[in-house]
Amino acid sequence: MSEPTGSDAYPEHRPNVGVVLFNPTGQVWIGKRFAQGGPYAWQFPQGGIDPGESPEAAGLRELYEETGITDDLVDPLGTIEDWLAYDFPPEVLGQRKKNRYRGQKQRWFAYRFLGTDTCFDLKAVPPQEFEAFRWETLSAVPPLVIPWKRPVYQRVAEAFAGFGD
Repeated sequence: MSEPTGSDAYPEHRPNVGVVLFNPTGQVWIGKRFAQGGPYAWQFPQGGIDPGESPEAAGLRELYEETGITDDLVDPLGTIEDWLAYDFPPEVLGQRKKNRYRGQKQRWFAYRFLGTDTCFDLKAVPPQEFEAFRWETLSAVPPLVIPWKRPVYQRVAEAFAGFGD
């Protein structure tokens, strides 16, 4: 899918952010979605942008809500300026009949993590999003995520490759 720019891009997609957190050795944090089985339960922190909230503020908020990591424990590395989007597959759209969105459009941010693994609190803000986490090479992440999100994750891995691996 092409990536139109500007806030009007993908009007049928929910505005969303994603965060890639790099440790000092260049590995990235990935979380295993809470109570989700199967081989594709891993992803980066991500979530919706609240009305009036900037994408970067939403990314830092989502990072805290899903991992317990506060903005004083990260340094910005970069961002993808364009929206990256994916459509929900039919089985997900069928579960979301009341949701007006056909997918999500995302702005992505990369940060260097300054803390230690003990700083993470996956129960910081209910409901819990992740049940476990691990550090992984960035290039290894796209095959671990649900297939319909993979093209976006591949673009993120390409855009942020200089920060890790």
